[in-house]
Formats: sequence, C-alpha cells, structure tokens
Amino acid sequence: MGDLPLNINIQEPRWDQSTFLGRAKHFFTVTDPRNLLLSGEQLEASRNIVQNYRAGVITPGLTEDQLWKAKYVYDSAFHPDTGEKVVLIGRMSAQVPMNMTITGCMLTFYRKTPTVVFWQWINQSFNAVVNYSNRSGDAPITVQQLGTAYVSATTGAVATALGLKSLTKHLPPLVGRFVPFAAVAAANCINIPLMRQRELQVGIPVTDEAGQRLGHSVTAAKQGIFQVVVSRICMAIPAMAIPPVIMDSLEKRDFLKRRPWLGAPLQVGLVGFCLVFATPLCCALFPQRSSIHVTKLEPELRAQIHKQNPSIEVVYYNKGL
Repeated sequence: MGDLPLNINIQEPRWDQSTFLGRAKHFFTVTDPRNLLLSGEQLEASRNIVQNYRAGVITPGLTEDQLWKAKYVYDSAFHPDTGEKVVLIGRMSAQVPMNMTITGCMLTFYRKTPTVVFWQWINQSFNAVVNYSNRSGDAPITVQQLGTAYVSATTGAVATALGLKSLTKHLPPLVGRFVPFAAVAAANCINIPLMRQRELQVGIPVTDEAGQRLGHSVTAAKQGIFQVVVSRICMAIPAMAIPPVIMDSLEKRDFLKRRPWLGAPLQVGLVGFCLVFATPLCCALFPQRSSIHVTKLEPELRAQIHKQNPSIEVVYYNKGL
C-alpha cells in the first residue's frame, strides 16, 4: 500500500457543494470536453484506480490529485448506478461540442421550414440520448417513456418553432433569430418532466443529512425537476441570445457579405464559446444534493419522518441533471 490514506471520500465531489463556486469547479471538471479524447485504455485504468481504492487497495505511487483525476475521468464515462460505459455523445463531457454544433446550426438555418424541422429533430434526438444515458438507477426509464418524451418534445419544439416563425415574418430579422431559443425552452418544459414521469408518480428518495433514506417524495421530485428545467433554459440563454445579436450586426458588414460561407462556422464558434461557460455555471445554479423542509413534504411522509426522528427539519434529495 502507498502513503495515500483510505479515508478520502470520492463518493462526493472534491469541492464544497454548499457554495456556488464549489459547484462551478465541480461542473467545469465534469463537462470538460477533453475527456472525450481519452482512449479506452485510459478509461479502464481510471476505473481500476477508483474501484480498487473503494475496495481498500491503493495503486502504488498514487497521489491524491491523481486519485481525484481518475475519479472524474471515471465519472465522465461510466454510469454511476449501472457501471456501464455511457455512449460517447451521451456523456456530460459531450454537452459543449454537441450542443455547440446543433445550436449553431439551429441559429444559422432558421429561415426555411425544412431546416427548422430537421435541426429541432436532431436536437431532441440528442436530448433523448443524453436523458437516457444519464437516467437514474432508482427510477429507470422504459422504452415507452423514452419514446413518449422524445415524440412529445420533438413535436412541441417543432410546433413552437414553426408557429413563432410564421408570427415573426413581418417583424425585424433579429426577432426571428430568437425563435430557436423559444422552441428549445418549450421542449425542455415538455421533455424533462415526461422523461422523469416515474419520479412524479412514485417520488424520489429523500434522506437525512447523513444519507440515511427516509422515504420517497413526489413534492421533492417536482422541486428537483423544476430546478433542472430552469438550469437547462438558463444554459441555453447565452448561447442562443448573444450570437444572434452579434451575427445580425456582422452580416450587415462587407466582410461577411463577401464571404457568406463563414456565417455557419462563425456562429457555431460563438455558440461554443458561450456554452463552455454557460453549461457548468448553469448546472451549478442549484446544489446537486438539494434540500426541502419537512413541513413541505406529503402528510404521510412527514408523519413517517417525525415518527422515526422528530428532530429532523430538513431532508435531502438528488435533483438530477
């Protein structure tokens, strides 16, 4: 065994999750696109380091920094509940490059109906992969639920985009550039609750401060889903609001008029720059381990908790991503 102690809690993030700064550091690491470049051998090596450490076996010469790096590499590629390797585009580290490409194209090709339908469909297909890949082990998603959420979100996004597109025909061109954002926001409001409908039916686990499970709460599920919807919409605001304003200005200048082919890659680049910061910062808006006061829970669960431990005033739950 090496000099590294065995009491490092790698079940939790490295940084204090009660502060926004700590959560931001955590999510900047989780969403780092460079993790996509790691080979299968590197991923397996990190998995072995983490699993060995949890079993009480320390890799010779392992430092604490190397342990934490292995933990985050492992978390970036393997499902926390099933242990299965997540498909490449479903990983959190794929959020920035994938959303950069898809959002950039949605903002570039927003004028014609076929391209609006195509890119909204591509976006919701990607969202379905991400939601399935990051599903909760406690509330598994069935193929029927996945299909319902996928079809409903795609229909909602396309209907919103086409409806607003027709309404903005006689408005300034800049207004039309914001139609994709409205469609994405509407789709998030449909997709996430449908994808997590089982949680709204049976509730999600709530625990005490020590992590001891106390029961399941639908109220906590609603609060968690609301927080995720807000985070996802806020995540899209910088990437879908700032580039349209910049591009509207640039397209009026001779430089882009003479080089129209530069419009799409420039738009994608601007979106990517925004997403590099917006993705982790908006994931960090709410604590991953959120809390709710016992008085706000369902009467039956509230009575059950008071019977177990009358001193408990606040319970905790995993809000999801």
